[in-house]
Amino acid sequence: MRIGLGIDAHIFTPVGEADSFVLGGVEIPYDRGVIAHSDGDVLLHALMDAILGALGLEDIGHQFPDSDPKYQNADSKEMTRGVVAMMQREGYSLVNVDATLLLEAPKMKPHRQAMIASVAEVLACKTSQVSIKATTVEKMGAIGRGEGLAAQVVVLLQAI
Repeated sequence: MRIGLGIDAHIFTPVGEADSFVLGGVEIPYDRGVIAHSDGDVLLHALMDAILGALGLEDIGHQFPDSDPKYQNADSKEMTRGVVAMMQREGYSLVNVDATLLLEAPKMKPHRQAMIASVAEVLACKTSQVSIKATTVEKMGAIGRGEGLAAQVVVLLQAI
C-alpha cells in the first residue's frame, strides 16, 4: 500500500472575465475563471500530484511543464488519464481518493455528484472510491477573500 498527498491552488480571474471554471472535469458556472497554463482544474491537478507522490515519481510540473506549449489550455482529464496509465505501468491500482476543496464561492454541493462521477470515470474506478468535500476557510487569507481556490487530495494505492 502507498499513500500520496497532492495540493494545488489557482487565482480567480477578475469578475466578468469568464463565466465558468473547471473542477474535477466539470464546468462550474461562475462569474470568474481561473488563471492557469492548462485548464486550471485544481482538483485534478492535486489528484495527479497525489498519485505521482504515492508512486515516488516527479510531480505534474515535471510531467506536464508549463514551459511546453502543448500543455497550454490542456484538458486535465487527459493529463490525469496519462497519470493513471503511469500508475498501472508501475504495478498499482487505486484503493480510494479523498479530496477537499477550499473556496468561499461558488457553493459546490450542486456540483458534487457530477464531480465524483467525472473523477471516477477518469480514474476508471467506482464512485464509491471517490470522496469530494468542500469547505470555506472562514474568510481567512486570499482564498477567504475570494481571490482563488485550492484542493487537497489524498490517495491510497495498492500493488496489483
